[in-house]
Amino acid sequence: EIPQPLAVPLLKVAAHLELPPVATFAGLCLWNYRLIFPDEPADSLDNLATLFTFTGSLDEQWFYLVSIAIEARGARSIPLMLKAIAAARADEVAEVTECLTKFAEVVDEVNMELQKMYKHCDPHVFYHRIRPFLAGSKGMAELPRGILFDDGSGFQEYKHYRGGSNAQSSLIQFFDIVLGVEHRPTGESRPKPTSSPLPTSSSSDESGEGRKRWHNFLMEMRTYMPGPHRKFLEHVSSVSNIQNYVQTHQSNTELVTAFNTAVAMVKAIRTTHITMVSRYIVVKSREERNTKVPTSPPATEAGLNRPESQPLSTPGGMLMSNRPSKGEKKAPLRGTGGTALIPFLKQARDETGEAAIGPWAKKLLDKAGVQAPKVASLSKLDEHADGQKQIVGLAGTWSMDEGEGGLFHW
Repeated sequence: EIPQPLAVPLLKVAAHLELPPVATFAGLCLWNYRLIFPDEPADSLDNLATLFTFTGSLDEQWFYLVSIAIEARGARSIPLMLKAIAAARADEVAEVTECLTKFAEVVDEVNMELQKMYKHCDPHVFYHRIRPFLAGSKGMAELPRGILFDDGSGFQEYKHYRGGSNAQSSLIQFFDIVLGVEHRPTGESRPKPTSSPLPTSSSSDESGEGRKRWHNFLMEMRTYMPGPHRKFLEHVSSVSNIQNYVQTHQSNTELVTAFNTAVAMVKAIRTTHITMVSRYIVVKSREERNTKVPTSPPATEAGLNRPESQPLSTPGGMLMSNRPSKGEKKAPLRGTGGTALIPFLKQARDETGEAAIGPWAKKLLDKAGVQAPKVASLSKLDEHADGQKQIVGLAGTWSMDEGEGGLFHW
């Protein structure tokens, strides 16, 4: 239970920001940084510092700062794709092609920023020290009824909230919207194609309003975005027309190639993220089961609400898992957002590839298409390419539930 002196001002601030009263991506990252040199760019990690962290560690600050740099670097894509939407409406093929090409370059830069996570964020520190602070109350065994915010009315109820998650980034969801990527509830297969012709510009499927809105984890995460961000995404969804425009101009090779390249770049981000989650969550979770390392953070005040004088900390995949007790069924790995991990991430990646246009592009980007066989890859000795170590014997029976949905954003 949160007492009135804390609950009342917290609820008022949350209502003003149109956010739930929990730690969200906006609070942890978007509003939690300063520029070291105000006259230099905000998309440079060397020019960023956090304001507050829970642990005071370099790893935690770096975890946040990488996400901040990604937002700053990717922000250039917003006016670019709004321009592309207007150009498609005016039937300016060359302009749409140019915007898509530049957009793909920006998304590729975002992917490069994401891969910098490994530089100063240690998986062990993240999993055992940072992650517990980012977990929400939804699905937490220790809080079966959730949290009660005492607002003094006497009519308050217990609430469950998701934890902080990069799925709450409006930038990544913007990528999906402008490219026509649609996400289904985790575990739900893609509808089988029908023999009906492609939709025309007058079809209800052409408009954003005519598209079916799937209720899934990513859609739920919009409720954890600041109100103006959420409304912006809803508006872009109602006017997005690029995928349909490219479909009706498939004879223009340059246009189709530019669009499919953009789709490939967004899918590459999600592939990078799966590898990262494997190292930071999956591998560390298995080690915890094997070694019984305690996961609770130390009960100290050090590092709490310490401003700029504290050491740097880090941004990234806010995830958690519950270790089953004796006799209980092993629970799937879950993110700090409260969702099962790998199945969600893989499906989100595969759904991105489904947006590709043309038979050859679908074969390359769509999971259902033909994929080139993997001849060889480089990795550490006794370690798979995704960072998981090769283990035999009883430890080799470790598995995850593949039937539930997943973790954060991308």
